[in-house]
Amino acid sequence: MEILSSCRKRSLLDPRTKLLLLAFVSVFLLGNAGGDATAEFRVVLNYIPLLFLLSARRWKAFLFGVIFYTCAYALSVFVMPECKGFLNFLLLAMCGIVLRFLPGILTGMYVVSTTTVSEFICAMEKIHMPQCITIPLSVMFRFFPTVMEEAGSINKAMAMRDIKFGGTKALQMIEYRMIPMMTCSVKIGQELSAASLTRGLGGPGKRTNICKIGFGFWDFVVIIGLVGGLGFSIIRSFIGG
Repeated sequence: MEILSSCRKRSLLDPRTKLLLLAFVSVFLLGNAGGDATAEFRVVLNYIPLLFLLSARRWKAFLFGVIFYTCAYALSVFVMPECKGFLNFLLLAMCGIVLRFLPGILTGMYVVSTTTVSEFICAMEKIHMPQCITIPLSVMFRFFPTVMEEAGSINKAMAMRDIKFGGTKALQMIEYRMIPMMTCSVKIGQELSAASLTRGLGGPGKRTNICKIGFGFWDFVVIIGLVGGLGFSIIRSFIGG
């Protein structure tokens, strides 16, 4: 029995290319792979997610990334060399957090917000990923957007009760916002898992998808750029060594 799955309009990149970009950002920026040999490559990786956030019209995330990157690079190049002691350590920690953690967060935001569940499942099936990995990840793609919507609703409800920063009940924010958020997160995870199984995920039948995914021009540009940057970094490390 074949199970059909609907799909909305696809984004600029194929889901497999997005996951490859996320892997490169995590390995080279968060993991600091390659050391000094990949310094320029890491700078490029910092800004690639911003370009695709701009293409997806995620204006707030794009401006947030540009401002924080600019401040972090300005502090590390012009201010940090002039500082010593604890101030130097503090600036180094702040810039390191921004330049290592923020790119992964922005890339993950782009991947989750521009990839439908059907596109993701179709991509996982094309690379023959086991269902024990595909099902939890597909639930995750619905989990975070749903949790963010629920968090917005909770914040509005608490603001009406004056439970907010600057309000008369500001000390109750943790109790009246965190506890409902934790309860809703557990409930949302259970409901999404049940919905995924109801739609045929994990079943023995062959699954087909209405959505059509495939590599396009920008996919090849990104893949060639990532592989080229990796090759350049490897060659540079051997020459430098």
